[in-house]
Amino acid sequence: MNREETTMLGFEIVAYAGDARSKLLEALNAAQQGDFNEAEQLIEGANQCIVSAHNAQTDLLAKEASGEDIAYSVTMMHGQDHLMTTLLLKDMMKHIVELYKRGS
Repeated sequence: MNREETTMLGFEIVAYAGDARSKLLEALNAAQQGDFNEAEQLIEGANQCIVSAHNAQTDLLAKEASGEDIAYSVTMMHGQDHLMTTLLLKDMMKHIVELYKRGS
């Protein structure tokens, strides 16, 4: 996999993870307003984006595991950062939404 291909895969992960992060933050606002149905829908939409990002990441890992040489890309590293922080936010959202539910 050449550098350009790795960079494009990085952009794909950034885009999906960024969309997921945006939906999760919208879900937080919805929960804060007491609109838990909207929050849950946004979280589900975020989960779909995360699956897409994870699939792109898995493609890369599978290629490397099969022995293909993967060129270094800062964009790919940026994508990995976005994905990991979004996964952390997703994990925290379950707890935060529950806290808002208890408070309402």
